[in-house]
Amino acid sequence: MFEIWKEPWFPWAVGLAIGLPVVLVVLTEVYGALVRRGSAAAKPVRLLRNLVVPVLALFLLMTLASDQQFDVTWVRVVGTVLGFLLILLLLSAFNVALFTNATEGSWQKRLPSIFIDLARLALILVGLAILFSWVWGADVGGLVAALGVTSIVIGLALQNAVGSVISGLLLLFEQPFKLGDFLDTPSGRGRVVEVNWRAVHIDTGNGIQIMPNATLAGASFTNLSQPAGAYVATVPVKFTTDDAPHEVSAMLATVAAGLPMLDPLDKPGVSYAGNAAYSVSLPVVSPAVEGEATALFLGWLWYAARRNDLALDGDSTDPVNTPERVREALSLVGPSFGLDEDYLDAIAATCRLEQWGAGETLQVPGVVPDSLRIVIEGRLLLSTPFETSRLQFGRLDPGESIGLTSLTRQPTSYYAVAGGPVVMLRVPRDAVDAAVRLNPPLARRIGEQLDNRQQISDDAVAAARGASGIVLIGDGTATLD
Repeated sequence: MFEIWKEPWFPWAVGLAIGLPVVLVVLTEVYGALVRRGSAAAKPVRLLRNLVVPVLALFLLMTLASDQQFDVTWVRVVGTVLGFLLILLLLSAFNVALFTNATEGSWQKRLPSIFIDLARLALILVGLAILFSWVWGADVGGLVAALGVTSIVIGLALQNAVGSVISGLLLLFEQPFKLGDFLDTPSGRGRVVEVNWRAVHIDTGNGIQIMPNATLAGASFTNLSQPAGAYVATVPVKFTTDDAPHEVSAMLATVAAGLPMLDPLDKPGVSYAGNAAYSVSLPVVSPAVEGEATALFLGWLWYAARRNDLALDGDSTDPVNTPERVREALSLVGPSFGLDEDYLDAIAATCRLEQWGAGETLQVPGVVPDSLRIVIEGRLLLSTPFETSRLQFGRLDPGESIGLTSLTRQPTSYYAVAGGPVVMLRVPRDAVDAAVRLNPPLARRIGEQLDNRQQISDDAVAAARGASGIVLIGDGTATLD
């Protein structure tokens, strides 16, 4: 009587019939858990469940659970497929273990992708050679020798080109820069926008410069974005020896501190080199804004030097602040303050016309003004602190004024920024006090203006809090959608 359970293939067949479904169920649960966690290990587990385990079961069934010989062609075909799948599984597992969860700054993150691709290709070739040698009995030694000789011949013929590629790859491995960094190279300066195995693409502002990696590897260049933090732009300026250094330095520091592109974690610096020469250090957020910051600083400095009677580049003339124009401006605004011509003549010598550049801040919160400033030309934008920015709530046109709290000796509560080039009439606080004594109703009018602006500011803040969002505008203030 034929007893099937005594056959040598029976235990393997039973084991496969029971074990294969169990293994697939377990792998399915593991795969589902990894997918829910968003783990990269789900990919090799899926490969193991869907392909490796079924093909392995088929291979075992054909060899151990049956009476087939391994040298049968179609058994070798299945063995070859199984070996190739195992190679893919190992590569996927190593990729997850070494590179997927690598921390920033580690050697895994710094390793260029081309090195990883070359290593994968080498592993696949070695694995296939071993596989064909084991399954098909192929003699791979001769093939390897032939490839080695061919590689030597090709290397000797292309040693210059290969040397260039290798030096470029070594530069990529070292990674002295990354995407977004600003480089100053012998042939150009700009931001790195692409890095590949052959060349670095640099945006110079006038086009994309393609610089071979080997050229960079053999040259000296400066990474302007390293170390991390502010990039310091240096601006030399010149005055005259008649200007007191402490006054010039204070003005330079004040103008530089108002630039909107400064790094918030750093402060500008001023150094005096003698002979009326100064150097201003501007810690800007990026080398990309160096030109913009320098131009804006020099523009604002032109206005500030004339407001402070300092001779920038040896020129202290101010065509706007003349006695005739000051008196003309007083005649324009005097009637609105109830002041007669005799009083205007008396204070004209103490007043002056000031020029301010677009974007300059004329008034900041928390400071007691030392004078009243009246808009003669241009306009001012008013904004109040709100969350981490500013909320614009109004504007001032010619005839309107800031510094109203100079009369009450109270700190201001809002910003006043030039919406473009403006001309302001500056009236000293003592002259304002005298005007109030001559015209007592003027104090009530000033108080009403203060209350009105404060109410408008409060209403704007309340509306912003109830609105859906805040948007930034060009001068760093915010306004409602």
